[in-house]
Amino acid sequence: MAGPSALPPADRRRLLASLRENWRAEIEGARLYRELARHERDAKRQAILERLAEGEEKHAARWAKKLADLGAAPPVWQSSLGHRLRLWLARVMGTEATLRRQEAQEERDIARYQAQQDEAARTDGELHQILDEIQREERVHTRVISRLAPAIGPQNALDLMLRRERWHSRGGGWIADAIYGVNDGLGAVFGIVSGVAGATLDQTGSSHYVLVAGLAGMLASALSMGSGAYLAAKSQREVYEAELHREKQEVEEDPAEEQEEMALFYQLQGFTEAESRQMAGRLAEQPEQLLKTMAQVELGLSEQHFPNPWVSSASAALSTAVGAFIPIVPFFFMQGVPALVAAAVVSLLAHFAVGAAKTLVTVRRWWASGLEMTVVGAVEAVITYALGWLFGASV
Repeated sequence: MAGPSALPPADRRRLLASLRENWRAEIEGARLYRELARHERDAKRQAILERLAEGEEKHAARWAKKLADLGAAPPVWQSSLGHRLRLWLARVMGTEATLRRQEAQEERDIARYQAQQDEAARTDGELHQILDEIQREERVHTRVISRLAPAIGPQNALDLMLRRERWHSRGGGWIADAIYGVNDGLGAVFGIVSGVAGATLDQTGSSHYVLVAGLAGMLASALSMGSGAYLAAKSQREVYEAELHREKQEVEEDPAEEQEEMALFYQLQGFTEAESRQMAGRLAEQPEQLLKTMAQVELGLSEQHFPNPWVSSASAALSTAVGAFIPIVPFFFMQGVPALVAAAVVSLLAHFAVGAAKTLVTVRRWWASGLEMTVVGAVEAVITYALGWLFGASV
């Protein structure tokens, strides 16, 4: 590995320019955090902003030392027009909006450091190590910032909600799977029955067509729901294990950094700095517990929230088949309009029952949820019957 002193003059100038840019970016970040802290009324948030500023200043000091080691003149701070504009925007826009912008800036800094690290791997082992350490610390900053800025924009809010909901324990476990399975099967096959009945009502043997289509729809829906539930549950666990492995690597590589991050998370929850450090220290004494806690805090991952894939698959498939079978029952014993009317009555009653049962895993009133499902089923039946009738009339 060639040292920096052996670099060609042009490469050395580019390296020194990059280090000065790193120093300047860290100083600007530190000054921005201190400006936010100066106007922050919440003492705990103010303390965290100050600590973020101190972290940026330490990074700047490391870049200044590296420049000195390379024989370069010490960097001199000169406030630019762009930096003054960012400070003015911070005062105008407020802390939350500024932190959202700063989170993106931290991500850009990490990307810049990564590019420099790839280059340093061939020329300067010490610089490579410095870049690696600072990148990890900057990632901590981005995670802390994301928790300091709850007032996020609509798209980011949607992403955050989806990420959290993906790992939430679904209320009722297999009961929820069963209820939603019945709902899907009932809705899908009721639509098939209505459409085929509308297209074949005047034909001889129309009940036979409805039965064949209904049974085929029941089988397809049950297999689809069962396999989907199995793969979803299995994928959740696989992603959990992959994320846990990555988190474990971070804990093993730099346990002090992860402990510091944990302390910041506790502080954001309202604990004092001393309490936060004490709790993080206790966790650090039990690496496995620290690992699981970090995974839960950072990613919302908790092992007990994952359903058994086979249980999910069985409950989803069987309940879908049960729900799908309901609309076709009258066609086993009746034909023509009486069979269609009976199927509609039975199916709408089943829609109401399923809607009411959903309140076992929701907080809505049972009658409102049941009525909503009934209306949806009725509209679905009318539309599919009309489409089937139009199709049958045009053939």
